[in-house]
Amino acid sequence: MFRRIGNVVVRHPVWTIVAWLIAAVAIVATAPSLPSNSDESSFLPRSYESIKAAELQEKAFPSAFTPSAIALYQRTDGGRLTAADQKDVARITSELGAKHIDQVQKVVPGRPSKDGKYAMTLVQMDSKNAGQPQQVDAAKELRKDVKDLAKGTRLDVKLGGSAAQALDQEDSSKRGQALIGIGTFVIILVTLLIIFRAPILAVLPLLLIGLVSAIANGLIAYATKLFDLQANSSISSILIVVLFGVGTDYFLFLMFRYRERLRAGDEPKQAMVNAVDRVGEAIASAAGAVIIAFLALVLSTLGFLKQMGPALAIAVGATLIAGLTLIPAVVSLIGPKVFWPSKSWQKEPENARFAALGRGVQRRPALTAVLSGLVLVVLSLGTLGFNATFDLASGSMPKTKESMVVQDEMQQAYSAGAAAPTDVYLSSTDGKPLDKAAFGAYVQKLGAVEGVANARMAQVNKAGTTADFTVTLKYEASTDKAIDAVGQVRDVAHSAAPDGTEALVGGMSSIFKDIDSAVNHDYRTVFPVAALLIMVILGLLLRSVVAPWYLIASVGLGFGATLGATVWIFQEGQGHSGLMFMLPVIMYLFVVAIGTDYNILMIARLREEAREGRDPREAAGMALRHAGPTVAAAGFILAATFATMMLAGNALLTEMGFAVSFGIAVAAFVMAMFFTPSLTALIGHAAWWPGHGDQAKPTASGAGTGPGDASGGDGRDAVTHDPAGRRG
Repeated sequence: MFRRIGNVVVRHPVWTIVAWLIAAVAIVATAPSLPSNSDESSFLPRSYESIKAAELQEKAFPSAFTPSAIALYQRTDGGRLTAADQKDVARITSELGAKHIDQVQKVVPGRPSKDGKYAMTLVQMDSKNAGQPQQVDAAKELRKDVKDLAKGTRLDVKLGGSAAQALDQEDSSKRGQALIGIGTFVIILVTLLIIFRAPILAVLPLLLIGLVSAIANGLIAYATKLFDLQANSSISSILIVVLFGVGTDYFLFLMFRYRERLRAGDEPKQAMVNAVDRVGEAIASAAGAVIIAFLALVLSTLGFLKQMGPALAIAVGATLIAGLTLIPAVVSLIGPKVFWPSKSWQKEPENARFAALGRGVQRRPALTAVLSGLVLVVLSLGTLGFNATFDLASGSMPKTKESMVVQDEMQQAYSAGAAAPTDVYLSSTDGKPLDKAAFGAYVQKLGAVEGVANARMAQVNKAGTTADFTVTLKYEASTDKAIDAVGQVRDVAHSAAPDGTEALVGGMSSIFKDIDSAVNHDYRTVFPVAALLIMVILGLLLRSVVAPWYLIASVGLGFGATLGATVWIFQEGQGHSGLMFMLPVIMYLFVVAIGTDYNILMIARLREEAREGRDPREAAGMALRHAGPTVAAAGFILAATFATMMLAGNALLTEMGFAVSFGIAVAAFVMAMFFTPSLTALIGHAAWWPGHGDQAKPTASGAGTGPGDASGGDGRDAVTHDPAGRRG
């Protein structure tokens, strides 16, 4: 099949390129816009208690006040607020409300701090648009207006709250995306220049993958609208790296094999056909494993992962098609001039570094397997100390951002949980009015929960069937202590509810508690399903039942080693209370899914070498010699690209950048280069049981053990050998 694809594309390169350009124009011109949502509650399905509580609040208390933004005032000299200062705060609050800013429903004064040094203005926005771009715009306008209104006073005012955090998050993510984009381009450009010493080859993947990126983004927008998926701003940064990282991987897989066939003496166009034929199956299998792994995220209970899975799968699918059609068409049109001005492509370098590594694996496969496996196991021990944190806001922007400063100051001036109180909604189950005489005892029990600063009865709906009890925690809403405390609040709220009533606990801490439960569910569901499906892909590629087991086990060890190293560096080394809760999922996306690419490329090359009559150990050595440079180059580019995320200046991207770059490096330089080939060499022919994937295939004439030559036999490319054992 791949030979036929190569033949069609190489014979009609111009038409192939024109078809891609027409598709790009049509898709980009007609694709709908992709909305963004950063509201954490939108991550969860309606079956979770925090979401049920939010829906009940909208029905029972449609005019309930939940601040989306908080203006925090203090004197410029840090002293107690005077009567004149308080009068200025009241004036600013009144004038701010009179501006009727879009999305703003109500502006009211908040209570002063106990020490008299702080005062607040609370701003309510439309809850239906929480996290949406229009509320980010509203926060931007609020921040400007409140500072303008405070001019001429002795007040220093800062805007915080969820809407302001979304604004600061957006500014921070733009910087992060710019760094990632620039870093990706520079790293790919410089690395390809070093590898090939050819400017055309360095620029070509950037141009081609840029075209694929435009098409992929359009297709993702179509899919998001068609299937009513949840859009999230975090996808943009990840999509850049997926497209350029995976696209460059496939480009390198193809170009290294194309160069190898030219060195073997193939005519240029035939060399590209043979390259697509030989490496096409590995690229398709690698892409299939990644797509399957991404699609497994559809099983997630979290909305943003449900959308991220199909989006990334579409991106990889488009990249796969480009790798088998667009890239071969463009390169075959240019021909060997693509390597200009370098001449090094014409012959394999003597005493190649990877040839020496290959000989080492060939001679001592057991030692190689033990040492590389031991490295993975030791690093994996760090996973025992993993702890998740849920503070997406402070994790995704520097502490110096204004909304983060407000959050820190409010924790000092007020109870830490004052900015995002917990609400307990008590409702009658029979539709009769609640017995208000029981409220006092209920409040007392809620207030006695460990971690609760205070509890009070806030309001009862008009029908008297639902009461809202406000519980203020001692801790900031996203901390581990707050999440543990809200769990205890839930237990007491449910058990102490009077007969004929039921309680639902809402608020941000309750949402984080449910996200924690959802993530744990996803770990138990998504990971095993993805592993099973990847094993099926590997089994079909290798026609083996044995090999997929140790290949997926090596990938699992790579994942454990990556998470363990990240825990040791950030939790133990830098004293972080934990790692961002979504980090293991992000690592899964790249370390497990994309890291499998390198295993597939190496094992496919090992099988190819074995089919030419080599014994298992020699085949492993030759596979490392020939596929090693490709894996090293692709792994370095992808790892270095992710490492640029560490420059973004926030905890989330720093942790993510380190974890994924380290994981890709482990996948390429430990798993694929040493662990997998050495294990395969040790297991020998049994690795391919029950098939005979490593046995030499006779030519059509029945002569020889090789796969035939370019002009006869089965029509595959010729293979030559020199006295030193180098393969053509």
